[in-house]
Amino acid sequence: MPNLAQIEHNPPTYDNGVGLYLHVPFCQTKCPYCDFNTYAGIEDQIPAYLRALKRELEGWGELLSHPPVRTIFFGGGTPSYLPVGDISEIQSTIRASFGIVDAVEITMECNPGDVSLENAKAWLGSGINRISMGVQSFDDGLLKLLGRRHTAIEAKQAFSTLRSAGFRNLSIDLIYGLPYQTVEQWSDTLDETIALDAEHISLYGLQIEQRTPLAVDVEAGKYPVPDDDLAADMYEEAQRRLGANGFEQYEISNWAKQGQKSQHNLLYWLNEPYLGVGPGAHSWIDGQRFANLKSPRRYVDIVNDDYEANGSNPVASMQTPVGPVEQVEETTPAVDIAETMMMGMRLNGGVAHKRFEKRFGRQINDVFPQELKRLLKLGLIEVTDDAVLLSERGRLLGNEVFAEFIG
Repeated sequence: MPNLAQIEHNPPTYDNGVGLYLHVPFCQTKCPYCDFNTYAGIEDQIPAYLRALKRELEGWGELLSHPPVRTIFFGGGTPSYLPVGDISEIQSTIRASFGIVDAVEITMECNPGDVSLENAKAWLGSGINRISMGVQSFDDGLLKLLGRRHTAIEAKQAFSTLRSAGFRNLSIDLIYGLPYQTVEQWSDTLDETIALDAEHISLYGLQIEQRTPLAVDVEAGKYPVPDDDLAADMYEEAQRRLGANGFEQYEISNWAKQGQKSQHNLLYWLNEPYLGVGPGAHSWIDGQRFANLKSPRRYVDIVNDDYEANGSNPVASMQTPVGPVEQVEETTPAVDIAETMMMGMRLNGGVAHKRFEKRFGRQINDVFPQELKRLLKLGLIEVTDDAVLLSERGRLLGNEVFAEFIG
């Protein structure tokens, strides 16, 4: 491994715009497989959370001199669980605190059970122009296993309602490799999804995360350990079926119709700057990575108490942990290079030689000559005139490839 600390380091600034992520930690129920920073049964905290979130947005807008925002993403948690008026208020604060570029993509994650025609029209009216709906499966038995609060029919009805309200950019999330799931069940779910004619589809292999209820059940023998070979068969089935039905795979887990790639997620995969607000949100701005504290109650107390006591900006500095920011890390060349390679290799187009050289002043094959040689010999990557990218086999063994670029 070369001495990455000696390589020129030129992280992108936020001058050309940032992605904005807003974390909504509330759920009506928490799914047993989920290890995200989300909570059920704390709806009483929503009004105070809304005040804190708006103050954090205002604070960052002031500190960063109202930078342009390229994409906006409401994630969680379940953003669609918020009262519709709250979404509109947050949007107004964003517009007042940041510059919004033309044709900005504004995505909201959505649970099918929260969709009504009234809600959908209100979301669209607030400026949301893309919905990412967590369907996960069109098999009611598997939905029950996953702890989802909707049925397959309700998910289809929700999709139809979103279309009727006027949404023209809809994404569906699915999970494969579930306990007891067969390839036939997965094929049926793919058929149902393709029939809906969404613009974008995200597919995620089930991960058993430590300390989740599902992990406890698997350890206790209630459910079998996921079969990696069966999950690989399902992944390859999805590649074939989606490719044959007008979807382009542009990232390991994502497929889109022409012109409908997720612009927000592309910022992450290209290692471009983004700002995260809300409890537990992560950011990368001007060569610094930082994260907010996770507890919604502590987040609310710190932001609102400081603001009301002192009238001061709750995010007055990026140099040290302050206000809701709990961790700040200066990005080193080694970290920046590793993350650029790991995330960029997830894209079907891989890591472009020209982009890498512009950022680091060196060519990829000069920085990682032995690593590329090993991966080529194993058949896990391809090296073209334009980029270094995963091979078909490499997409199934991505973690082995990514590990080569970690110093």
